[in-house]
Amino acid sequence: MGCCSGRCMLVLLCCVQLITAVERQVFDFLGYQWAPIMVNFFHIVAVILGLFGAIQYQSRYVTMYLLWMFVWIGWNVFVSCLYLDLGGLSKDSHILSLGISSHSSWWKNNGLGCQSQNLPSDRWNEHQNPQLASVPSCWLQYQYLEVLQCAAQLLLSLLGVVCSCYAVSRFPEEESYYK
Repeated sequence: MGCCSGRCMLVLLCCVQLITAVERQVFDFLGYQWAPIMVNFFHIVAVILGLFGAIQYQSRYVTMYLLWMFVWIGWNVFVSCLYLDLGGLSKDSHILSLGISSHSSWWKNNGLGCQSQNLPSDRWNEHQNPQLASVPSCWLQYQYLEVLQCAAQLLLSLLGVVCSCYAVSRFPEEESYYK
């Protein structure tokens, strides 16, 4: 079986997914977002098993990776809806921190191009107008960074579904299991 098959593409895709998952894990740790940390951990394990399955021609591991990709797609759609305040979800809720802490996305205070500007505390109270308590001079607001990160994960996941389906269909049956 040549490297032109979906197997090499799946190996490459799994490596890219591992890099992006570790990057996402780091920022979720920095933001104390416990639910994404747990889901990212399971994602890393599933991608490693998918990588192992692609390298060793183990269709059952690649199939497990395929099934996980559907869960991962659902998770990223949920997180995107949460940050875009769609479907009754709110980015200001403590769903992602599991209600343990009041922390939110690391990007909220450390976004791209954010310059800390002190708002006059005597004129605006954080409880009266929470929008004015955020950092007003960011190049891109944190919720859009999170949604872009989810969009990248969705694209990689959809490619993973296609590559894993193709790879499993191309694995010879006699090489799928050790004798």
